[in-house]
Amino acid sequence: MSFAIGIFITALPTGGVGVGLFFVFISLWSWISKPAIFAAVVVLNPVVKPAVYLASFQVGALLLGTNPVRSHDVTMTESARIGIQQLLLGNAILAVGLSAVGYVIVLYLTQLYRQRSNRNHEFSLESDIRGLFRR
Repeated sequence: MSFAIGIFITALPTGGVGVGLFFVFISLWSWISKPAIFAAVVVLNPVVKPAVYLASFQVGALLLGTNPVRSHDVTMTESARIGIQQLLLGNAILAVGLSAVGYVIVLYLTQLYRQRSNRNHEFSLESDIRGLFRR
């Protein structure tokens, strides 16, 4: 869950405030995993972030039914308002989607790791017990 929260906050256009928010979450809730929440920053790094914003803008334009504004009839303020609406709506949708996908992937990888770890542990316990009865 910590990774999903990290992805959600990192995907939002917080302007760097998101990392500070991580520290607030860590201090408020002891169940949040520090490595997992900060791993989200690594996944959505500055190289990937522009693609997220571009996709957010496109999703927002699709959902609002507006195309990128290029008309001469619209003022600069109106163009900015429409663009911000598109970005924020699309970004909220993408943040929810990315955090859900991130949660499922990390949950699967954690379960896979635990299964392999248990198998290796059982094998070593078995070999330890057999070792007691060998000459």
